Amino acid sequence: IGESYLQLTTGTRPGSAITTFLAKRGEGIHHVGYRVDDCAEALAAIVAAGGRAIDPEPRPGSRGTTVAFVHPKGSFGTLIELVQEGIQE
Repeated sequence: IGESYLQLTTGTRPGSAITTFLAKRGEGIHHVGYRVDDCAEALAAIVAAGGRAIDPEPRPGSRGTTVAFVHPKGSFGTLIELVQEGIQE
């Protein structure tokens, strides 16, 4: 759909986040990512609205992105990833 990006993952190391998730919950959606213009700003807005950040501040992600995760307990059981394209300075 438009410029959507689908990433398929599998656990590659014992004890990794993905391996643990799959062992506990089985196959399925691990998280949903949203592309944002400013990861820090989006994370702050979610926290201000009562969301719970897993990452206290954005961090480097894959493919040269900056990311932050929002806890699933505050988002109807779905882990949310905020993704800012390019490296944040």
